[in-house]
Amino acid sequence: MKPRTKRAMAVVLALAALGVASALVLRAFQSNLVFFFSPSQVMAKEAPQERSFRIGGLVEQGSIVRDEKSLTVRFAVTDLAHTIPVTYTGLLPDLFKEGKGVVAEGKLGTDGLFHANQVLAKHDENYMPPEAAEALKNAAAHKEQSTATLSMTPSTSAGAKP
Repeated sequence: MKPRTKRAMAVVLALAALGVASALVLRAFQSNLVFFFSPSQVMAKEAPQERSFRIGGLVEQGSIVRDEKSLTVRFAVTDLAHTIPVTYTGLLPDLFKEGKGVVAEGKLGTDGLFHANQVLAKHDENYMPPEAAEALKNAAAHKEQSTATLSMTPSTSAGAKP
């Protein structure tokens, strides 16, 4: 073979190897990606059914139920518009409390129950995960918009003059 042909073959093989390596790295990243969803997005069926994802919001007041015989805890995560029930088996962070921000990672069951394998709580009084804060802000804006729309609809009664 001529030296020029050998160099061309080497370049083609190097490019092929680089392409295969890039494809493998991208596939690994894709399988390890965990996306965040609010309870409203989960209710709208925007969350994946077969993959793990994170759900965040506030722990609903009065929703924490601890199993006396195990480390299983049931609670509800809300974005003030919708609520998703969550179950978790394990030790909860010390800062996990009702009315406080939380992010849970896991899968949504066919029964509508979110089965968490990890629960993260805020680390001080002023912090909330950015995704959870944004979800709460969006839910509050949506709720205000719905309320404003309802209050703006004209109600006419019999005999009333405009």
